[in-house]
Amino acid sequence: MTFQEILSNLNSILPEGAITKVEETLVQPRITVSKHFLKQACHHLHQTEGLYFDFLSNLTSIDNGVLNDSLEVIYNLYSIPYNHHFVLRVELPRTYKPENAEEFISFEDYFLPTIPSITTIWRSADWHEREALDLMGIWFEGHPDLRRILMPADWKGHPLRKDYNNLETYHGIKVAY
Repeated sequence: MTFQEILSNLNSILPEGAITKVEETLVQPRITVSKHFLKQACHHLHQTEGLYFDFLSNLTSIDNGVLNDSLEVIYNLYSIPYNHHFVLRVELPRTYKPENAEEFISFEDYFLPTIPSITTIWRSADWHEREALDLMGIWFEGHPDLRRILMPADWKGHPLRKDYNNLETYHGIKVAY
């Protein structure tokens, strides 16, 4: 299935405005979808005959920097029986002055952007989402066991963020860099 066919298929089931950006000229073409329609899009991509993206090969997050004021979650999807792949992307704000408290989760004395968990669609999302929380500070709403996976539970901050300040000590132990 071509990228255009995947895009057309998604456009047929998502409301207008759900797809916010289409980037076809990249090595891996991708579609950006609003976080409010992420689960609907993923469920469709997983369940639809001809698409059947049965494997979430990777979920990663990107910090676009303080000036761009955004984070991204990137989903690399693959269909084993149909041998096609696809990249889905969601962009999130990184600023923490929520007008609507339901949009952000308080964690470590500041607010984290939230996005729906897709662990009910692809079980491989479980640890990927935990890693994105731990290192980038993205909260996956509805995740069955969302907690740190790489850093200690009481670690302050998210080390892969571009605005992260390295700790000098942790429990009295000098942190080496």
